[in-house]
Amino acid sequence: MTSLKGKTLFISGASRGIGLAIALRAARDGANVAIAAKTAEPHPKLKGTIYTAADEVRAAGGKALPVLCDIRDEAQVMAAIEQTVAEFGGIDVCVNNASAISLTNSQATDMKRFDLMMGINTRGTFMVSKYCIPHLKKAENPHILMLSPPLDMKTKWFEHSTAYTMAKFGMSMCVLGLAGELKSAGVAVNALWPRTTIATAAVGNLLGGDAMMRASRTPEIMGDAAYAIITRPSREFTGHFCIDDKVLYANGVRDFERYRVDPSVALMSDFFVPDDDVPPPGVTVQPLPSVGGAQTSR
Repeated sequence: MTSLKGKTLFISGASRGIGLAIALRAARDGANVAIAAKTAEPHPKLKGTIYTAADEVRAAGGKALPVLCDIRDEAQVMAAIEQTVAEFGGIDVCVNNASAISLTNSQATDMKRFDLMMGINTRGTFMVSKYCIPHLKKAENPHILMLSPPLDMKTKWFEHSTAYTMAKFGMSMCVLGLAGELKSAGVAVNALWPRTTIATAAVGNLLGGDAMMRASRTPEIMGDAAYAIITRPSREFTGHFCIDDKVLYANGVRDFERYRVDPSVALMSDFFVPDDDVPPPGVTVQPLPSVGGAQTSR
């Protein structure tokens, strides 16, 4: 494993939640972080802006560049990436974290919401990766990381939220394709997904409130797992669909209790975790109940 000191990360959706946790873990090494997100003004239900995230990154020991960027807009994406390169001299890691969610069936999903999810999750991930790739090819240990699930093609993942699942699996298809395309160039492309629900705004505000939050792990587990992936030699680890606690267990972590919001509450499984994926020893997770109608960016 290598340090991220002096390395530059471009992270979409890094103003809060999992994206911010990844940024802060990198900052502890002294990394440069471009915080590319569309929240510039405080939101009543969503904590954090690109500017507050930048302050946290700097406080953690890193350098930060807050960049206002809607990843559905090609010109904004190109400008954000060029601004990052101008500020820090290149890009070593691209993290595609920005996402939108609507757990609705076909009749309850309006086409504006469908377009939002496809535009942010699938198209946005493809586009951010596309414009980062020329810079990544110049890096010493280049990585692209998608916050997207294993491609477990089961009806149960689609039947209650076809549009959302298509959009998230679209991100994972980018992993398959780009890992193959970029292997000879030495650019690693991997996916990371949480075994349990994570205590983010999406969970707290819309998927289950306080009860679901207490059954979750903190975003720090994803920050630590992402760090473990993007510090690996890029030519030796690519095309993998990783689950957070399995990555950390393979890295020697044995204490997962510190990531729990409330150790007295049973952990809740996240969507898309395959039934045959066995958790690390000592980790027990209860199945996620069916949830419908929730809409947010995640």
